Amino acid sequence: ITYGLERLAMYVQGVDVGFDLAYNTMNRQSADFMTWGDVYHQNEVEQSGFNFEHATTEVLFRHFQEAEAECQKLLGTRVGRSASHADWAPVLPAYEQCIRASHTFNILDARGVISVTERQAYIGRVRALAKACAEAWVASPQGRTVPEGALSHG
Repeated sequence: ITYGLERLAMYVQGVDVGFDLAYNTMNRQSADFMTWGDVYHQNEVEQSGFNFEHATTEVLFRHFQEAEAECQKLLGTRVGRSASHADWAPVLPAYEQCIRASHTFNILDARGVISVTERQAYIGRVRALAKACAEAWVASPQGRTVPEGALSHG
Protein backbone atom coordinates (compact mmCIF):
# COMPACT_ATOMS: atom_id res chain seq x y z
CA ILE A 1 0.00 0.00 0.00
CA THR A 2 2.62 2.53 1.00
CA TYR A 3 5.68 2.12 -1.20
CA GLY A 4 4.32 1.44 -4.67
CA LEU A 5 5.40 4.68 -6.34
CA GLU A 6 9.01 4.39 -5.21
CA ARG A 7 9.21 0.82 -6.50
CA LEU A 8 7.76 1.88 -9.84
CA ALA A 9 10.26 4.75 -10.04
CA MET A 10 13.11 2.33 -9.27
CA TYR A 11 12.00 0.16 -12.17
CA VAL A 12 11.64 3.11 -14.55
CA GLN A 13 15.04 4.54 -13.57
CA GLY A 14 16.74 1.13 -13.57
CA VAL A 15 18.08 1.31 -10.01
CA ASP A 16 18.07 -1.44 -7.38
CA VAL A 17 18.07 0.78 -4.28
CA GLY A 18 15.48 3.45 -3.55
CA PHE A 19 18.12 5.85 -2.25
CA ASP A 20 19.71 5.81 -5.74
CA LEU A 21 16.60 7.33 -7.36
CA ALA A 22 17.26 10.62 -9.14
CA TYR A 23 15.72 13.39 -7.05
CA ASN A 24 16.06 16.65 -8.96
CA THR A 25 17.27 15.79 -12.46
CA MET A 26 17.71 12.67 -14.54
CA ASN A 27 21.15 13.87 -15.70
CA ARG A 28 23.50 12.04 -13.35
CA GLN A 29 26.48 14.01 -14.71
CA SER A 30 24.91 17.34 -13.73
CA ALA A 31 26.80 19.27 -11.03
CA ASP A 32 23.58 19.70 -9.05
CA PHE A 33 22.40 16.08 -9.40
CA MET A 34 20.94 14.71 -6.17
CA THR A 35 19.62 11.31 -5.23
CA TRP A 36 16.70 10.42 -3.01
CA GLY A 37 19.32 9.27 -0.51
CA ASP A 38 21.05 12.66 -0.50
CA VAL A 39 17.76 14.23 0.58
CA TYR A 40 16.12 11.56 2.74
CA HIS A 41 18.79 9.20 4.11
CA GLN A 42 19.28 11.02 7.42
CA ASN A 43 15.51 11.18 7.92
CA GLU A 44 15.32 7.42 7.33
CA VAL A 45 18.08 6.77 9.87
CA GLU A 46 16.46 8.92 12.56
CA GLN A 47 12.89 7.73 11.93
CA SER A 48 14.02 4.10 11.98
CA GLY A 49 15.84 4.64 15.26
CA PHE A 50 12.74 6.23 16.73
CA ASN A 51 10.36 3.57 15.44
CA PHE A 52 12.47 0.59 16.50
CA GLU A 53 14.00 1.87 19.73
CA HIS A 54 12.07 4.76 21.23
CA ALA A 55 8.42 4.79 20.14
CA THR A 56 6.07 3.74 22.93
CA THR A 57 4.14 0.71 21.73
CA GLU A 58 1.04 1.63 23.76
CA VAL A 59 0.95 4.94 21.90
CA LEU A 60 1.37 3.13 18.58
CA PHE A 61 -1.56 0.81 19.36
CA ARG A 62 -3.65 3.88 20.18
CA HIS A 63 -2.55 5.59 16.95
CA PHE A 64 -3.62 2.53 14.96
CA GLN A 65 -7.06 2.57 16.58
CA GLU A 66 -7.42 6.32 16.04
CA ALA A 67 -6.46 6.12 12.36
CA GLU A 68 -8.82 3.19 11.82
CA ALA A 69 -11.70 5.02 13.53
CA GLU A 70 -11.02 8.25 11.65
CA CYS A 71 -10.96 6.41 8.31
CA GLN A 72 -14.25 4.70 9.09
CA LYS A 73 -15.78 7.99 10.26
CA LEU A 74 -14.70 9.79 7.08
CA LEU A 75 -16.08 7.02 4.88
CA GLY A 76 -19.38 7.38 6.72
CA THR A 77 -19.42 11.14 6.13
CA ARG A 78 -21.23 12.45 3.10
CA VAL A 79 -20.43 15.74 1.44
CA GLY A 80 -22.47 17.19 -1.40
CA ARG A 81 -20.42 19.26 -3.80
CA SER A 82 -23.24 20.40 -6.04
CA ALA A 83 -26.78 19.59 -7.04
CA SER A 84 -25.43 17.60 -10.01
CA HIS A 85 -23.44 15.17 -7.85
CA ALA A 86 -24.79 12.70 -5.35
CA ASP A 87 -23.38 12.87 -1.86
CA TRP A 88 -20.01 11.16 -1.53
CA ALA A 89 -17.41 10.51 1.16
CA PRO A 90 -14.14 12.48 1.50
CA VAL A 91 -12.13 9.55 0.16
CA LEU A 92 -8.61 10.99 0.04
CA PRO A 93 -8.53 12.00 3.72
CA ALA A 94 -9.98 8.58 4.57
CA TYR A 95 -7.27 6.88 2.49
CA GLU A 96 -4.62 8.93 4.29
CA GLN A 97 -5.91 7.50 7.58
CA CYS A 98 -5.82 4.00 6.05
CA ILE A 99 -2.16 4.55 5.14
CA ARG A 100 -1.44 5.76 8.68
CA ALA A 101 -3.05 2.65 10.13
CA SER A 102 -1.04 0.45 7.74
CA HIS A 103 2.23 2.19 8.59
CA THR A 104 1.55 1.96 12.32
CA PHE A 105 0.72 -1.74 12.00
CA ASN A 106 4.02 -2.30 10.15
CA ILE A 107 5.95 -0.62 12.98
CA LEU A 108 4.14 -2.66 15.63
CA ASP A 109 4.72 -5.85 13.65
CA ALA A 110 8.42 -5.07 13.18
CA ARG A 111 8.74 -4.39 16.90
CA GLY A 112 7.41 -7.91 17.55
CA VAL A 113 4.58 -6.78 19.82
CA ILE A 114 1.79 -8.34 17.75
CA SER A 115 1.19 -12.09 18.07
CA VAL A 116 0.72 -14.34 15.04
CA THR A 117 -3.03 -14.48 15.69
CA GLU A 118 -3.30 -10.72 16.18
CA ARG A 119 -1.21 -10.13 13.06
CA GLN A 120 -3.79 -11.76 10.81
CA ALA A 121 -6.56 -9.74 12.45
CA TYR A 122 -4.65 -6.46 11.97
CA ILE A 123 -3.95 -7.30 8.32
CA GLY A 124 -7.66 -7.94 7.87
CA ARG A 125 -8.52 -4.61 9.46
CA VAL A 126 -6.12 -2.70 7.19
CA ARG A 127 -7.41 -4.63 4.17
CA ALA A 128 -11.00 -3.75 5.09
CA LEU A 129 -10.07 -0.06 5.31
CA ALA A 130 -8.28 -0.14 1.94
CA LYS A 131 -11.19 -1.96 0.30
CA ALA A 132 -13.71 0.51 1.74
CA CYS A 133 -11.60 3.43 0.48
CA ALA A 134 -11.40 1.89 -3.00
CA GLU A 135 -15.16 1.31 -3.09
CA ALA A 136 -15.79 4.87 -1.91
CA TRP A 137 -13.44 6.21 -4.59
CA VAL A 138 -15.26 4.33 -7.34
CA ALA A 139 -18.54 5.79 -6.04
CA SER A 140 -17.11 9.34 -5.91
CA PRO A 141 -17.39 11.88 -8.75
CA GLN A 142 -13.69 11.33 -9.60
CA GLY A 143 -14.07 7.57 -9.52
CA ARG A 144 -17.03 7.72 -11.85
CA THR A 145 -14.73 9.16 -14.54
CA VAL A 146 -12.77 5.88 -14.75
CA PRO A 147 -13.61 4.13 -18.05
CA GLU A 148 -15.88 1.11 -17.66
CA GLY A 149 -13.88 -2.12 -17.46
CA ALA A 150 -10.66 -0.37 -16.40
CA LEU A 151 -10.99 -1.74 -12.87
CA SER A 152 -11.86 -5.32 -13.80
CA HIS A 153 -9.74 -8.08 -12.31
CA GLY A 154 -9.52 -10.29 -15.35
